[in-house]
Amino acid sequence: MTDSAYSDILIPTDGSDLAQRALEEALTIAGLTDATIHVLFVVDDAKIAELASECGMDTVTFDADVDALFERYEALGEHALEDLQDAATNQGVEVTAGIRKGLPRDEILAYVDENDIGLIVMATHGRQGLERYVLGSTTEAVLRRASVPVLAVHGDSTDE
Repeated sequence: MTDSAYSDILIPTDGSDLAQRALEEALTIAGLTDATIHVLFVVDDAKIAELASECGMDTVTFDADVDALFERYEALGEHALEDLQDAATNQGVEVTAGIRKGLPRDEILAYVDENDIGLIVMATHGRQGLERYVLGSTTEAVLRRASVPVLAVHGDSTDE
């Protein structure tokens, strides 16, 4: 099964436990196809701008405070990537990691195109009803727009 289109698999991460579950699924596929795993963390610049404006920052401190927020989120991303890289390396799977800034759905799709990704494996938080429509969903946006297959990994639901 090594002649698969899944020679490169992308796992976008937000550092959650569900992202770890997505990695487990991707590692199973990588084990069958000898694929390289790509892990990606996107610093959501829209969320950072929203956080900064909600804090009531004045124009003098805005740039410095936004830079500090970016640094904090990048540090969180580096930690999340390290965890996934370690897990993949321990399984003997080749792994590549990256951090980007922007809208997660756009950066994920750009990464797919730029790196000849054959499969995206990503977590979904399982939002339902009004919450899904109000909050939106990166996974749903990627599912709708991706040019490659997307495996959406759901968490265990106890709220049914």
